[in-house]
Amino acid sequence: MSAGHAKWSHVKTVFLDRDGVLNRKAPEGEYVAKWEDFQILEGVIEALGRLRRAGVRTIVVTNQRGIALGRYSAADVEAIHAKFQELLAANGARLDGVYVCPHDRGKCNCRKPLPGMFERAAAEHPGISARESVMIGDSLADMEFGRRLGMRTIVIETEAGVRAAGDEKAQQMADLCSSSLREAVNVILGSQ
Repeated sequence: MSAGHAKWSHVKTVFLDRDGVLNRKAPEGEYVAKWEDFQILEGVIEALGRLRRAGVRTIVVTNQRGIALGRYSAADVEAIHAKFQELLAANGARLDGVYVCPHDRGKCNCRKPLPGMFERAAAEHPGISARESVMIGDSLADMEFGRRLGMRTIVIETEAGVRAAGDEKAQQMADLCSSSLREAVNVILGSQ
């Protein structure tokens, strides 16, 4: 992993995908539908705490197609996020915003890589600028989302067994490939 320090300076907001970045991604065709399925990845709570202490805003933008497919409800997703926020608060961390796209493909303007969740976040959090933001995700849609908006991008390398179509293209498109959120935060904060 190498990156010029100047590229990562002046980051004020970090946009994060959820599954595969904050928690273990379910195998293809399966879903994280309840808190018991939400397996937080190593170093995530620490990394989010470091961003908070550095004054960097953290916003989750997550496609949750399973809602549209009837695999779980919007309330189930909200319950997972509420428990996660409680755990973060108990450890000196937090998410400043969580935006969910509950729609199926082609049904909205908020499903990544479309910009709807960024637009909602920018409307609700004055001062968000794509130029001063980084998108950290694990998929091609995440990298396309960040690129289309003019953000810098970091792709988290997907675990073996949960690779998706486009993973290789996502790595080529990203400004940086990282093995974990902790490693990505080390790069961002190392240049602040």
